Amino acid sequence: MDFKDYYKVLGVESNADAAAIKSAYRKLARKYHPDVNKEAGAEEKFKEIAEAYHVLKDSERRAEFDDMKKYGGRSGGFQGQQRSQGFNQSSGGFEGDFSDFFSAFGGGSGFGQRQPRGVRGQDVEIKVSVRLEETLEVNEQTVAYTLPSSDGKGIKKNLKVKIPQGVSDGEKIRLTGQGHPGRNGGRAGDLYLNVHVAKHPLFDVNDQDVELTMPVTPWEAALGTKITVPTLTGKISLTVPANTSSGKKFRIKGKGLKNKTATGDFLAIVKIVMPEKMSPESEALWKKMAEEESFNPREAWS
Repeated sequence: MDFKDYYKVLGVESNADAAAIKSAYRKLARKYHPDVNKEAGAEEKFKEIAEAYHVLKDSERRAEFDDMKKYGGRSGGFQGQQRSQGFNQSSGGFEGDFSDFFSAFGGGSGFGQRQPRGVRGQDVEIKVSVRLEETLEVNEQTVAYTLPSSDGKGIKKNLKVKIPQGVSDGEKIRLTGQGHPGRNGGRAGDLYLNVHVAKHPLFDVNDQDVELTMPVTPWEAALGTKITVPTLTGKISLTVPANTSSGKKFRIKGKGLKNKTATGDFLAIVKIVMPEKMSPESEALWKKMAEEESFNPREAWS
């Protein structure tokens, strides 16, 4: 059978990009569509145009065609004379068959008797959890997961993985080639670790800074005190000066989270807390203070 140059059919160069090929197809399809053009041979021309576009719009089919064209229109052998169904007219194509030339490569799956292409294996995603304090250093974990196998039992995998320093919640870590195996010689998929940084019972995170709400009694805030404060790396002693108001922030440099470029700070935020119950003696002291002190924190309102 005669070789068909699909580039010539569409009137484009062999190095035309996908947009140019699509544009040429649409222009010619409108011109030769059987619903529009009633001239003799228009329908056959339309089928040829649709066939050319069907091949050239697909990168793999186009590569096969280019290879065949390169060697003078000869491939490694045709696979028979089966035909492949064409486009439907209502969707802009035709209802007939593609040509014998097109059908000779197995209904459009490839020219000649080529080996099937390798198919890359699917990726796998699993969740890993780390504690907030574990993000300060490289953290090693063992992850276990199962990949499907032909015997139905599955392939169990246990990997020791390193979670890098400074990892953040929602970050993905890629392990190349640890996913599903490929087919026909294709490479294996990848394993993605979806990192979840567990919420800490004491600390909140603000970018790289770590914040702690520090409860303080009214008398500690009034008279001043020293408080032992927990941080991600151990306890520290913090001096609260006299007359400290609720909301006051004490910043300790370099005691926050780390990433590749920076280290955050640690902030202790004062929260004045009243006791749930008050003795009669304590109540009397507060009443005396209320009578003797002229301080009005809402003075600015007036």
